[in-house]
Amino acid sequence: MLGIDTSKDTLAVALRDAQTKKVLWSRNVPNTKEGVSALLANTPTEASWIIEPTGRYSLLAARMGQEAGRKVLMAPPRKARSFLESMQSRAKTDPIDAQGLALFGLNTEKLASYPVRIETIDTLDQLLRARKGMALARSSLKQRQRDLPSLAAQEALRPAVEALTKQIRAVDKEIALRTGQMEGFGCTKQILRVEGIGKVTAAAVTSRLVARNFTNPDQFVAYLGLDVRVRDSGKLRGTRRLTKQGDAELRRLLYLCAQASVRTKNSPFRTQYERELAKGLSKTAALCAIARKMARLCWSLHKHGTLYDSTRVGTPVENRQDQDPNVEDTKQTAPA
Repeated sequence: MLGIDTSKDTLAVALRDAQTKKVLWSRNVPNTKEGVSALLANTPTEASWIIEPTGRYSLLAARMGQEAGRKVLMAPPRKARSFLESMQSRAKTDPIDAQGLALFGLNTEKLASYPVRIETIDTLDQLLRARKGMALARSSLKQRQRDLPSLAAQEALRPAVEALTKQIRAVDKEIALRTGQMEGFGCTKQILRVEGIGKVTAAAVTSRLVARNFTNPDQFVAYLGLDVRVRDSGKLRGTRRLTKQGDAELRRLLYLCAQASVRTKNSPFRTQYERELAKGLSKTAALCAIARKMARLCWSLHKHGTLYDSTRVGTPVENRQDQDPNVEDTKQTAPA
């Protein structure tokens, strides 16, 4: 098992024997095509690679490893971090982390393959991140405008706000154009029909669904961090909370869509929202339940390729693993 700790410029790598679990060697290589090629040449072909995701820094090694036929595994960040902390080393360095990742890989079963997105989806995701940055900058400038008492100061910021608004519209058009042309994105039109979901969220949801190919809706909900953590011990019953482990930005977008949906006239989600409130849930928890429902619905629209029918939202079914896209999620009672 080859543990790889990635940074912008280097890869700290360590190879452990599968039987004895001893470190055979440890070194640093450049995080470049040449460095990864040297790594491929100097590691056994049967050795699996395990990499903790670190944004774009880990993509090169993962992509080249998979293209060379190596088994590249992903180390879940929180679990891997807890494992490394449990080793109780007095030092924390990249080589030590690489050795720890290799041991984590040998001791952990059913690790997922490292997801490497195709170039077109990666470009779309970068456009979505660029749009998020511009939207946050515009929001900050608008807030500054409201806070400044001087009219002259407010007017000084107006051109910047207008320029960002114009650029965001241009990016939205580019996102819509690419979404309409990409293979596997046919469900986007149906997702856009869901009350409360807009173009940006629809594109982001479809991108994740196409890239990761979740086999059931529970996987997608867990990926978003919208699943519920249960902590019970003995007679104590702990508060149910969201795990919040996963795609934080997409979780935020779906929560905002839930807010928009319950304010939309004739939205089929209002009934569920009111039902969750009647159970004693807070408004935040009820909105999380709506966001969870939306996530399951989007997965089903993508998986089954069916048409969205708002009149069927809320109809219970028995089979949750392969359910109709417009039916009720029966596990949405836990608080956020």
